[in-house]
Amino acid sequence: MDSIDQFNTEKKNNIEKLGSDQKLQKLGLKFLVATAPMNYSYNFTWMGRPIIAFPQDMIAMQEIIWDVKPDLIIETGIAHGGSIIYYASLLELIGNDGIVLGIDIDIRKHNKDLIEAHPMYKRIKMIEGSSISKQTAAQVHEIAKYKKKIMICLDSNHTHDHVLEELKLYSPFVSVGSYCVVFDTVVEDMPADWDWSERPWGVGNNPKTAVHEFLKDNDCFEIDKTVDYKLLLSVAPDGYLKRVK
Repeated sequence: MDSIDQFNTEKKNNIEKLGSDQKLQKLGLKFLVATAPMNYSYNFTWMGRPIIAFPQDMIAMQEIIWDVKPDLIIETGIAHGGSIIYYASLLELIGNDGIVLGIDIDIRKHNKDLIEAHPMYKRIKMIEGSSISKQTAAQVHEIAKYKKKIMICLDSNHTHDHVLEELKLYSPFVSVGSYCVVFDTVVEDMPADWDWSERPWGVGNNPKTAVHEFLKDNDCFEIDKTVDYKLLLSVAPDGYLKRVK
């Protein structure tokens, strides 16, 4: 066994140990719950734009994008644009002709202006509209039909019904071996008394419940638990869905 094989074997064993350690898993969630009131995920930027993500999930996305080398990444939910710029910069480093397609029901002008002025905008396209509307889906289809390796990221409205509809609409675009990543599945794991009064989602009605409902009738995707195990801290537990067939 050469040094690379040995390293990868050790890493695989470490990840399995992390996954079987329930105390560590609970500590990760405890950290997330404790820092949520301080908007921990709002503290980070990528190339000047707020990304609103956990660094651990950013690293996981980098690993996946490098392995898959998609020529199209579709993300629902743009906000400040940090994530689409992040994905675009990774595609720039890979060096193929990949692009990022961002979809949002409301792309605010100040965000749009800053995204369009960014050096990575050359690899970005944006659609303003509901991610689950027939018109938007038709626009996405026109772009996706020319691409071979496609990856999906769902990070817009986090209600069960909305995410489930996004999964039904966009999962067919995902290439075998690629991923559909559903963010904020952690909502389901938050304390039962967590105050969701300002949001239309909460425990029992969120991206994770949508993922589990989706998988009941779709055997083309599997939850990649190795991502959950190695991250410990993630806003997307059970949200890294790998297309296996």
